[in-house]
Amino acid sequence: MAAYPKSHNPFADDDDDEGETAGPRRGFNFDDPEESDLSPAERRQRHLQQQVMRTAQSAVDSSSRSVGLIYESEKIGIETAEELVRQGEALTRTRKMMDNMEQDMKTSQRHINSIKSVWGGLVNYFKGKPEPRPPQKEEPTPYQANSRLQNALEQSKENEGFGVSSSFDNEPSNQNGYPKNRYLRAAHEQIDNNLDEMSLGLSRLKNLGLGLQTEIDDQDVSLDSLLNKVDSLDGNISSTNRKLKNLK
Repeated sequence: MAAYPKSHNPFADDDDDEGETAGPRRGFNFDDPEESDLSPAERRQRHLQQQVMRTAQSAVDSSSRSVGLIYESEKIGIETAEELVRQGEALTRTRKMMDNMEQDMKTSQRHINSIKSVWGGLVNYFKGKPEPRPPQKEEPTPYQANSRLQNALEQSKENEGFGVSSSFDNEPSNQNGYPKNRYLRAAHEQIDNNLDEMSLGLSRLKNLGLGLQTEIDDQDVSLDSLLNKVDSLDGNISSTNRKLKNLK
C-alpha cells in the first residue's frame, strides 16, 4: 500500500514537503527562500517578521489618518475664519449706516424745531445751518481682522491641500537610530514624518483657534456698540414721531 505523502498532514514540521510550495506573501518583499526550504526556527522567525511588518504598517496607517484629520480640522478652521471676516465686514457696513441715520435724524430734528415755533426757528437761525454731509464715495475699505487671526490664516492657507502618504518607501535613507531592517527603518521614518506633520498641524490649529477667539471677542464688542446705537436711534425716532404728531 502506498503511503500518504508527508504534506498530507497540515501540522507536519518536515522540511521535505513534495509537490506544493508556498508562494510569496503579498505586501512583503523579503529575500528569504520559500518556507518549504526553511527550518522550523527559520519559519517562525519569518512569521514574526511578517507580524512585525503588519504592526509597522498599521502604525503608519494610524498616524497618516491622524494627519488627515488634522488637515480636515484646519480646513474647517479656515472656512470659519473667512466667515468671521465676512461677518466683520457686515458689522462695519452696518455701523456706517447707523452713523448716517443718526446724522439724518439730527437734521430732521432741526427742521421740526423750525416748523414748531418761531423761537425754535430763531434758535436754529443763530445756530447756523449744519454743515452739509460730504457725499459718500462707494469705496468700501477691506475689513481687517485682528493680526493674530490674519497670521494664523496665512500660515494655514500655505499648507492647505497638502497630502500625506500611508505607505513607506522601500529604500529609506540610512540614518542612525533606526532599525537595521530596511523595511522597518522605512516605516519608522514615515511615522516620524507623520508625527512631525501632526506637531506642525496642531501648532497651526492652536494659533487659528486663538485668532478665532480674539476675533469673536472683538466682534462681540462691536455688536454691543452697535446695539447701543440702535437703542439710541430708536429713542430719537420715537421722539421725532411724537413731535410730528404735535404739529397737527
